[in-house]
Amino acid sequence: MVLLGHTAHAILRSHSTVKCSWARITITLSFLLLSTIGFAQQEYVSRYDAFTGFSYLASPKLNLYQRGFNGEFGVNVRRWLALGGDYSILTGNSSILPKELDPKIQAELAPFAPLLPPGYNLYVPFHATTQTFSAGPQINFRHWKPVTIFVRPALGAIHEAVTPKPIDPIQGAVVNALAPSGHKYDTTFFYGVGGGFDINASRHVGLRVGVDYVHTFLFEGFLAEARNSVRISVGPTFRFGSNVK
Repeated sequence: MVLLGHTAHAILRSHSTVKCSWARITITLSFLLLSTIGFAQQEYVSRYDAFTGFSYLASPKLNLYQRGFNGEFGVNVRRWLALGGDYSILTGNSSILPKELDPKIQAELAPFAPLLPPGYNLYVPFHATTQTFSAGPQINFRHWKPVTIFVRPALGAIHEAVTPKPIDPIQGAVVNALAPSGHKYDTTFFYGVGGGFDINASRHVGLRVGVDYVHTFLFEGFLAEARNSVRISVGPTFRFGSNVK
C-alpha cells in the first residue's frame, strides 16, 4: 500500500510537471506571437491612397463577361478606416435570348414566330459598355506589414449602354421592333459586398487585388430577371501624404 501510495504520488507529480511545462510553453509562444504581430504592424499609414488597374466583370445570368479599367481614391481618416470613391468602365459582347426577356416583351415577339424558318433559333448579339460609380467606407486590417486586408460594402450606381449587333434580316427586324433607335440605356443602383488585399511592396507602392459581389436589376421591365455580378480588379496602389496616427 505504501509503495502504491508513493507510485500514485509520483504519477501525480509527473502530470503536474507536464501541465506546468505545457502552460509555460503556451504562455511563451503566445507572448512571442503577440510580440511578432506587434512589431510587424504597419508603422506608416498614408493619408491618401489611389488605385488604378485592370478590371473584369462577370454577369453569368446574361453570359456577359467584360474587361476594362477600375480606379479608386481614398482618404484614411483612421488607421483602420478609409472613405473613398470608385469608378470602373468595362466592355464586352454577348447574345440575348427570348427567354431572358420580360414576359410582356416576349408577347411582342409572338408575331415573329410563324415567320421563322424551321429549326431557326432566335437570338440577338449585342455589345455592352458598363460603368459603375460607388462611394463609402472601407475597413482595413494592418496587423501584418507585408499585407493589408480590407472589406467594404459595395453600394453605388451602374449605367449600361447596349448596342444590338444583328447578323441576319430576322434579327434586324426584331431589333427594329424592340430598339428602334439601335441602342438601349439604363441606370440603376447596385448593392453587395467587397474586399481584397494589398501586397505592400514598399511604403508608398503596393499591388492590390479586389473582389466585389453585387446585385442589380438593369433594364427592369425589359429583361425578365435581375443579375448578380462579380468584379475582379488587379493593379498598383499608391500611398502618399502624412502618416495617420
